[in-house]
Amino acid sequence: MSDQGANGSTTERAHPRLSVVIPVYNEEAILQAAVVDLRQQLIEFGWPFEIILAENGSRDGTVALAKSLAEKYPEVNTFSAGEPNYGKALKEGILRARGEFVVCDEIDLCLMDFYRRSLEVLEHNEADLVIGSKTLAGASDERGAYRHAATMFFNGLLRVTLGFKGSDTHGLKAVRRVALLDVVRACLVDKDVFASEMVIRAERTGVRIREIPIRILEKRPPSINLIKRVPNVLKNVGKLFVAIRIKG
Repeated sequence: MSDQGANGSTTERAHPRLSVVIPVYNEEAILQAAVVDLRQQLIEFGWPFEIILAENGSRDGTVALAKSLAEKYPEVNTFSAGEPNYGKALKEGILRARGEFVVCDEIDLCLMDFYRRSLEVLEHNEADLVIGSKTLAGASDERGAYRHAATMFFNGLLRVTLGFKGSDTHGLKAVRRVALLDVVRACLVDKDVFASEMVIRAERTGVRIREIPIRILEKRPPSINLIKRVPNVLKNVGKLFVAIRIKG
């Protein structure tokens, strides 16, 4: 299969070793610059790769822009989940990924230092799931105080209700795809807590997990108001409790 490259020439699409899955919602303002920059950095990284833009319910020009980027760059793919649902988009993106390794990223992060360190861990078979922790010793969380506090509260809630043993569940992750596929398929809850369910199920089923500290500084304010998210997050944590503690 061949694709039209950015320079107008026909290029053969190599099977990716690395898949990058990025849920996107109302990201018209930064999508193009972020994808172009990430693509260039991944080219320099040296592995065959794909970038999967998992659009979910955007009301701005994100869908059209994502399609335009996919047409322009052979490494970029996109699909629409059809509703504002981060977890549904992330789950489908992981299942669609073709790479040996999958990085779950955020469009306002794209931290290549995390890519290098996490993929080194996976490549040396030291773990199957690497989590970029915002709260681990050595991490630097340079987001607003409210967002940092929300992260600490959420992680504490997961420890109390579900016995979570780590330091963070949401955000950057790198996985060995074949080792996590059954875990991903088993997840029952979506929205804001899919990523947490994936980590907790991995923990409970004995998947080898490594946490590494990251420095996090977002490129723009959150696309969804933090306060407005709280009721849905609490409701979905309740669903997660039922899914893991009762349904198993």
